[in-house]
Amino acid sequence: MDEPMKQIQLTQSGFDQLKSEYEELVNVKRPQLVARLERARGEGDLSENSDYTSARDELEFLDGRIEELKIVVENAVIVSDAPKSTSSVSLGTTVTVEVNGKKSDYKIVGEWEADPINKKISHESPLGQALIDKKVGEVVEVEAPAGKVTYTVLDIS
Repeated sequence: MDEPMKQIQLTQSGFDQLKSEYEELVNVKRPQLVARLERARGEGDLSENSDYTSARDELEFLDGRIEELKIVVENAVIVSDAPKSTSSVSLGTTVTVEVNGKKSDYKIVGEWEADPINKKISHESPLGQALIDKKVGEVVEVEAPAGKVTYTVLDIS
């Protein structure tokens, strides 16, 4: 018996980026790779043809990414980029926290659009889970490789 696919929460901008990537892969990159594979196949002995092997491997990887993105796009639930309320941390909010005397801003996003380098954290990450539903002034502790880290919620927007 198949389990129903869980809903994938995304902000509108995250959904748009993933859908754009999906369309680029299906409509541009895959046809180019198939054409490259056909050219390489026409070059003779496939067992010694490194371009054929490379193109085949790339196509297999690309097809996997296309299937993955297709599932995400089909099962996405769009959550507004602008939160309904800023009284507590939720998907789509930006939260300012203080940790070890330093202030940091994090945008809470769906897991498929997380980008920690750009301060976009998933609501399913340890920090994201700890912050969800918290209000200004609340303190959360998150287990990190270096030990427990304490965050104080300073602002929600």
